[in-house]
Amino acid sequence: MDLGLVALISAAALLGPALSLLARGAIPVVVGELLAGVILGKTGFGIIEPAKSDLQLLYALGFATLMFTVGMHVPVRDQRVKSALASGAVAFAIAAPLALASGVAAHLAAGGPWLIYAVVLVSSSAAVALPVIDETGLSSPAVLTAIAWITIADVLATLAIPLAIIPHRAPHAALGALIVIAVIAVVFAVARFLRYKPFVKRIRKEGKRRQWAIDLRLAVIALFSIGFLAQKVGASLLIAGFGIGLVVAAIGGPKRLSQEVLGLGQGFFVPLFFVLLGSEINLRQLTSSGHNVLLACLLAALAIA
Repeated sequence: MDLGLVALISAAALLGPALSLLARGAIPVVVGELLAGVILGKTGFGIIEPAKSDLQLLYALGFATLMFTVGMHVPVRDQRVKSALASGAVAFAIAAPLALASGVAAHLAAGGPWLIYAVVLVSSSAAVALPVIDETGLSSPAVLTAIAWITIADVLATLAIPLAIIPHRAPHAALGALIVIAVIAVVFAVARFLRYKPFVKRIRKEGKRRQWAIDLRLAVIALFSIGFLAQKVGASLLIAGFGIGLVVAAIGGPKRLSQEVLGLGQGFFVPLFFVLLGSEINLRQLTSSGHNVLLACLLAALAIA
């Protein structure tokens, strides 16, 4: 990878805002960014090779930053969050048996592993759905419930995937997730304890005056450190990024931190992530077999239903 490719990906990501402007906001920005990746990736010209290690690093950085940004914007101090979590858990409990039944139906109709189909159907792509919700700026109880449902579904899906594909690794994945959650809880406790200490307030005040971006630096260190831990213990970057974002939201970071994260994420890492995500989509392989097309249409219909 060279700077020319990074510049190309960054430029291609502008297709997202361009389509959204043309459609007067009817098309979310992520759709155009994904489309740019499809054009430049496996389906299109093959300029982007997402399997390369350096691009995989950008992909991981983008996904972690995206989940961090989404977590930061969850109104955890809002009293409605508790009821939203309960509603989200109930919605997931209702959706899970339906997904299992749909997975069996897909297996009977087109063959293949029913459990994997069920996991795919019950989970919602937090990487795509949560940014779209954040872009709309909505915060009604129904939206909070949707955020809770999507988060619960995706976290449990990351634990269920090893069970479906490699059953003997499922306990390892669950233990890894618990380790990451425990470390995030420790980070929250330490940050909350230190926040109002005189020397910390003095450092932050001086950092603000001299534009050191201390809060952003500490947040990025925590984000990437927990992300590294998640990779090592087999947990999802979703848990790491979203968890650290919730920590910042719960503590109550300064407004300038939100603007700094917005610039870092939406200005660079997040658009790159969506373009790289789109580049991994291989529509040619999908359409090469009638069976694959049938299965894709069936899963899409079951997901919508």
